[in-house]
Amino acid sequence: MLNTRSLRSGTGLLAFAAPLFAQEEEAAEEEGPWSGTVKLGYLAVSGNTESESLNSGFEVNYIKELWEHQLRAAAIYSTESNVTTAEAYDANWKSARNLTDHDFLFGRLDWRKDRFGSITEQFSQSVGYGRRLIDTDRHSLNGEVGIGARQSDLADGTDESDTIYTGRLTYAWEISDTATFGQSLLVESGSSNTFTESVTDLRARIVGGVALVVSYTVRRNSDVLPGTEKTDTRTAISLEYAF
Repeated sequence: MLNTRSLRSGTGLLAFAAPLFAQEEEAAEEEGPWSGTVKLGYLAVSGNTESESLNSGFEVNYIKELWEHQLRAAAIYSTESNVTTAEAYDANWKSARNLTDHDFLFGRLDWRKDRFGSITEQFSQSVGYGRRLIDTDRHSLNGEVGIGARQSDLADGTDESDTIYTGRLTYAWEISDTATFGQSLLVESGSSNTFTESVTDLRARIVGGVALVVSYTVRRNSDVLPGTEKTDTRTAISLEYAF
């Protein structure tokens, strides 16, 4: 039969352990399969469009067991004296299946639309192999190679379809508990055009899930119509909320 001292001790242990169990339950909830970000900020564009505007975008991730899924979308729109000076949209979907801790297979869909570009709309589909080349507490580097197809609408009303070969490097550096640096490079090469994109960003957490993000994007098409620029740049300063 339990004595009074044992009951008091047990009650004290339960009272002490209760907050720990609550923290573990909260952590488990925080580590669910869903995560994502939404952002809104200032954007300066140069190249085929010279303008300043607001930019917006979101990212949603779902990770469970061997599968990882990611959806991203972004929009740029600007007017001056009731005249549209910039209008561009991007969206992509990626699904990856892990083979080992370092190797994975992926499928990817990319859609780009730029009202004032030489290529006004483009849709590509690719599959391939990826590897986590570096994976430490502070640094990560992923490499991907793939093959696919691409359909493009040009500003002169013509269209193109070709086979593409893709290569991508994605690097992330956790500078501190509140700051991260990222760099990605994409090459998408086909018979009609080679598209390259470099994105550099610096993210600083302000409070909770809110962060300030500064990014610089360079996009280049190797073959464009006369009178249009091959290179476009985007400089963005945004507030981002992670959930």
